[in-house]
Amino acid sequence: MSEPSAAGHIRNLDLLGIYCNDHLAASTGGIELVRRMLGEHRGAPYEPRLQQLLKELLEERTALRSMMAALGIPVRQYKQLATWVGEKLSRAKLNGRLLSRSPLSSVVEFEFIATAVLAKRAGFETLLEVAAVERRLDAALLERLIHQADGQHQWLSEARREVAAQVFGGRPEPASEAAGN
Repeated sequence: MSEPSAAGHIRNLDLLGIYCNDHLAASTGGIELVRRMLGEHRGAPYEPRLQQLLKELLEERTALRSMMAALGIPVRQYKQLATWVGEKLSRAKLNGRLLSRSPLSSVVEFEFIATAVLAKRAGFETLLEVAAVERRLDAALLERLIHQADGQHQWLSEARREVAAQVFGGRPEPASEAAGN
């Protein structure tokens, strides 16, 4: 087991750079997915919350870029481009329909973005740990982003249940009620 790092010292900055660039690339994919979801849900009940989610995701990406800059971690543009292209290619996935959008697409999109928000939250938690030894990271901002991700995940989970019930049947009650809590 390794010793804790000294205050003001980040261990394995190169690995932290890879980690941050991976999270930054994932944020690009998430933003593109939410933009696509907005196109599908224009004028629908989900539009206002998707608009808010997009705004928050853009702010979070900016915050992550700022943290990376504060630490001297360069943005790896090839990862950003690869994620952007990958999101566009994912639109061609098999979803039961060859030339039109399937109702299954909405279920999968809400599931994916809800899961991605949990991964993003974990990334902010990791950076919060780094902030304990690195003053250039804003711990209060990271705590706010973690709290924001909690709210995003709660709404996305409920929306996912509603969309799944619309497509497959069932009752879209909150997950806590479905689990008997």
